[in-house]
Amino acid sequence: MAENTFQVTISTPDGIVYDGNATMLVMTTTGGQLGLMANHQPLIASLAIDALLIKHQDSDKEDERVSVNGGFIEFHGNVATIAASSAELPEDIDVARAQSAKERSEALIKKAREAKDADALDRAEVHLRRAINRLHLSRK
Repeated sequence: MAENTFQVTISTPDGIVYDGNATMLVMTTTGGQLGLMANHQPLIASLAIDALLIKHQDSDKEDERVSVNGGFIEFHGNVATIAASSAELPEDIDVARAQSAKERSEALIKKAREAKDADALDRAEVHLRRAINRLHLSRK
């Protein structure tokens, strides 16, 4: 591994989604956007629902994006370990399923607002954010 790269592993309860090297990792945590490079101070952070960007030094290798739906990142000793609730590469996203989930979530939001059900509204909004995240990444 080159001096300015580090190991990145993204795993979910279903298995490993990504395992490779990066020169930079850009993600959204619950505290805001964060960028990591080799030799960064150790950290643990909670991830928000968003796309994670994996940058590579190699000019012939394109930067990669991964849809991450919450979880945690630990960075220590030039190893970034991400434990995500769910994560998908763009080519693995079922666009029709994500669009259907978006539409269902929008209907549930409308129903929860009419019923003034705050818990149902919160759940539906999370599902909507996940669906939009997946759809947004599938179009890149």
